Amino acid sequence: MAGRDLRALFSTNDRQMEAGEAFTDRHGQWQVVQAVLTEHLARITEPGFDVEDLEAPRNNVLAFHGVGGIGKTTLSRTLEAALASAGGRPARWGEAAWPARPALLPVRIDLARSAGTDFERVLLTIRLALAAHLGRPLPAFDIALRRYWEHQHPGESLEEYLARGGLAAKFGKALPQQMQSALSDVAQALLLPGTVGGAIGQLTGTLAKALRDRRQTVRALAGCARFADLLEAEPDVDALSYYPHLLAWELAQLPADKQVVPVILLDTFEDTGTRTHRDLERLLQRLVWLMPNSFFIVTGRGRLQWADAGLEGQLDFTGPAAWPGLAEQAVPAPRTAGGATGGRQVLIGDFSAHDCDDYLARRLVKDGQPLIDAELRAIITARSHGLPLYLDLSVLRFLELRRTGRTPAPADFDADFPALITRTLADLTADERHILRSVSLLDAFDLPLATQTAGLTHQAAAARLIERPFVRHDQFALWPYHLHALIRSTLRTADDATDDRWTDADWHAAATRALAALGEQWRAAPGPDRRLLVGCLRQGLALARDHRLDLDWLTAAAHAYTDDYVWEPLPLPDTEGPATAADALAELLAALGRRQHEHRSRTVERLTAVLDTGLLPAELAEMARYFLAKAHRDLGDTAASRDGMRQVAAAGGRYAPDAARGLAHLARTAGDFPTALTTAQTLGWAGRGNRVLGDIHFAHGDMTAAATAYTAARTEAEEHGNMGERAIAQAHLALTVAFTDPARAEGEIAYAEQLLAGLDQRATTLTAQVADLVRTAGSADGDFADRSDRLRAEIAASGITAAALLLELAVVFHHAVRGDEAEARAGLARLAELTTGGDHAYYLDIAHHMAGLALHAPTSVHWADGADAVPARWRSLVTARR
Repeated sequence: MAGRDLRALFSTNDRQMEAGEAFTDRHGQWQVVQAVLTEHLARITEPGFDVEDLEAPRNNVLAFHGVGGIGKTTLSRTLEAALASAGGRPARWGEAAWPARPALLPVRIDLARSAGTDFERVLLTIRLALAAHLGRPLPAFDIALRRYWEHQHPGESLEEYLARGGLAAKFGKALPQQMQSALSDVAQALLLPGTVGGAIGQLTGTLAKALRDRRQTVRALAGCARFADLLEAEPDVDALSYYPHLLAWELAQLPADKQVVPVILLDTFEDTGTRTHRDLERLLQRLVWLMPNSFFIVTGRGRLQWADAGLEGQLDFTGPAAWPGLAEQAVPAPRTAGGATGGRQVLIGDFSAHDCDDYLARRLVKDGQPLIDAELRAIITARSHGLPLYLDLSVLRFLELRRTGRTPAPADFDADFPALITRTLADLTADERHILRSVSLLDAFDLPLATQTAGLTHQAAAARLIERPFVRHDQFALWPYHLHALIRSTLRTADDATDDRWTDADWHAAATRALAALGEQWRAAPGPDRRLLVGCLRQGLALARDHRLDLDWLTAAAHAYTDDYVWEPLPLPDTEGPATAADALAELLAALGRRQHEHRSRTVERLTAVLDTGLLPAELAEMARYFLAKAHRDLGDTAASRDGMRQVAAAGGRYAPDAARGLAHLARTAGDFPTALTTAQTLGWAGRGNRVLGDIHFAHGDMTAAATAYTAARTEAEEHGNMGERAIAQAHLALTVAFTDPARAEGEIAYAEQLLAGLDQRATTLTAQVADLVRTAGSADGDFADRSDRLRAEIAASGITAAALLLELAVVFHHAVRGDEAEARAGLARLAELTTGGDHAYYLDIAHHMAGLALHAPTSVHWADGADAVPARWRSLVTARR
C-alpha cells in the first residue's frame, strides 16, 4: 500500500475494510529511471564536466507520459519515495543500481493548476529541500534570491510567505536563517556595517563591483563568471529564471562528503500551458538547462516537445542537438529486466491483466482477503483494457453498490464511466475534442481521414491529436493511428455530460463524412489495392450498419471484393438479423468469406436467409444468387445450381459471365461435354473461358491441351492483376502436370502454394493438395494412404464435392499404377457413391479406364472428341507412371 485511499475510506461504514492506494509494479519504468539516472551520475562526476557550460547538449531529463488515469502521479510519488530511502521502494523493484555517493535528493513538485504552483514556488521548493538536506547557505543563489524578494514582495518577509504557503511546515525554517548568514558573511567581507538589514541593494551593488574588480575579499564567489551580471539585472521573474545557474554552481562547489544531486520530479506537466502559451514551460525549461548537474523526471499527458526545432522562439533551447534524448520516438517502458531505453521519452503503457488483478485485489481488503472476488476482478480487468483510471472508478462503483445493500455482480460493470470522457478531454482544444469524437467512429485512421471525418479544412488539429498518448501508432498498419480501446468505446457509448457533447444528429453527420472519406480514399488509389479495399470495406460496413447509412460506394467495393477470389474474412454483423441494406451486405460478404471455413450447406443457409430479407438492392441480390448457385453446385445439388445460374445469366448483369461459366461447369457435370465446350469458347476473360477449356481438356485426358489452357488462364489473370484467379489457374495446372511429369509438378505445386499464401481459397487449396498426392502416386513410401485419409476428412468437412471426386480419382490412379486391383475397386466404389445421382459420372468412367477395368454399364457421358480417345489417354498415364 502506497498510502490511504480517503475516497474509498469515506464511502463505507465498514471500519474493518482497509482501503489503500495500491501501487502495481511499474517495474519497467523503474528500470528506465535506474539506467538513465546511473548514466547521469557517471556523466556529472567525470573530470571534464563543467556546470557552467551553457552550450553542451542536455541529457538530464527523463519524460514519462501517458493518458489521463494511467498512473503517472502515482508513479511520480512512488519514485520520490524510492529515491528518498530504500524503505520507500516497492519490494519487487530490488536494489538501486547507483553508488552511495553522491547522495540523491528527490524533490517532487505538482504543477497542477489546482496546486497553484508558479515558477517562484518551484524554485523556492528546490532551495528549501536543499536547505533542509545540507544545513548550510548557498551564498551566490541566496543573495540573488534575497534581492529578488525585496523587489518583488515589498513589506512581506520570506518567513511569512513560507509559513502561509505551507512550505515552512514541509521543509522547516532553515532557509531564511541560511540566507541571513550568507548576507552577513558577504557584508563582513565587504566591510559593510551590520547585517545589512534593508540595505540589500547597497550590498548587492557593492558585491557586483567587487566581483568586477576581482577583489580578494569575494574570491569565493568570483569563480561564478555570471554572478555579477545577474546581480546587476533587473530582479524580475525573467531574471529569477536564470538564478538556477547560481544554484547549480553552488552545488558544484560543495565538498566531496557533502555532494548531492537533486532529482526533481515535475508532475502534471500538461498544466504548464498550451501550445501557444508556453510562459511557465519556458521558465521551467531554463531551470532544467541551467542545472545540468541535477536530474529531472517529468510526468505528463504529452511528450516533451523540446527537441522539436519548430518551437524555436517559443522556448530558449530547442531541437535535437540541444536535447538528443528527447528527439527519439517515445517507447513503452520494458516489462522485463535488461530493457532500458536510450531515449528519454517513455510512454507509460496499460496494466497487464496480472497487474489489473493485483491492483483490484490489494485496493480493498477485509480480514486479510480481497473484498472484490476473483470473478468480478476478471470482468473489470477485461473491460478496463489495462487503464488504471477505469480500475479506480470500478472500485468506487463497487463501494457505491455495497452502500445500497446490493452485492455487486458482473452485470453491474457492463457500462462505461462518463468520467473517462471528462478526464480525456480535459486539456484538449475545441478542434482536438471535435476530431477525437470523430475518429472514435473509426477502427484506425490517418491525418486526411481524421480531418475529413471531422469536416475540417486543415489538418493541424489532427496532427496535434495524434501526439496524445491515448492515440496509438503502428507504422506498419494501413492507417497508422487508432484510439485506446477503452477511451474509444467510452466516447461512443457513455453518457457525455461535457459542455460540447454531441447530439445524435452530430454523430450521424460525422459517420456520413467518415463513410464518404473512406470511399474517397479507396477510389483515389492509383491502382488495385486489395489491402485498402478490405480495410475500407471493414470500416465502411460498420459505419453504414451502426448509423443506418446508404450503401453508396460500398456496392462497388463489394463487387471488387468478390472479383479477385481472395476472400479475406469480414466481420459479421452484431445484430440478430439484418435490418438494413448495410446489415444485409455485411452478412452477404461475411458469408462468402466464411464459406472457406464452413460446410457449404451452412453457406447455402446464410445466403438464402440474406436473399429472403429483400433488403439487398438488385445488383447485390444478383451477387448473392450467383454464389448461392455456386454453393449448391459444390454440394452436388445441380438442379438448384442450374436454376440459379440461369436466373443470373438471363438478367444480363455483372455476374452474367460468371453464371455462363457456371452453366458450362454444370454441363460438364452432367457429362454434356459438347455443350460445355461450345459455351467455353464464348466466355472470354470475363467468364474465365481458358480455365473452363482446361477443365474440359483435363476430363478428356488431353493433358497437353489442358496445361496450355491453364497457362493461358494464369497469364490472363496476371495481366488483369487478379491474384485469386491466378492461384486457381496455377493449382489446376499443377494438378494436370502432376499426372504427366512428377518432377516438374513439384515446382508447379510449390508455386501454387506460394500464390495461395495470404489468400483464403479452400477449394483451390484442396486442389493443390490433391495434386501433391497425384505427384507421388505409385510410390512405395507408405504414407499415401494416411495422407489421402486426412485429406478425405478435410474435404468432408468442407462439403466440396468436386474436391472429393478429384481425391478418389487420385487414389484410383495410385493403385492402378501399383497394380493393386482390390484397392482400385475400393476407390471405384467410393466414386460410385459420389456419383449416384448421375452427376460427375465421367469421373467413374475415367477411373475405370485408368484401372483397366470394363464399365458396368454403357456410359451416359457425351465426350467432345469421341469415346475411343479418352480411355486410351487415361490408361497411357498409368502406363507411363509405371
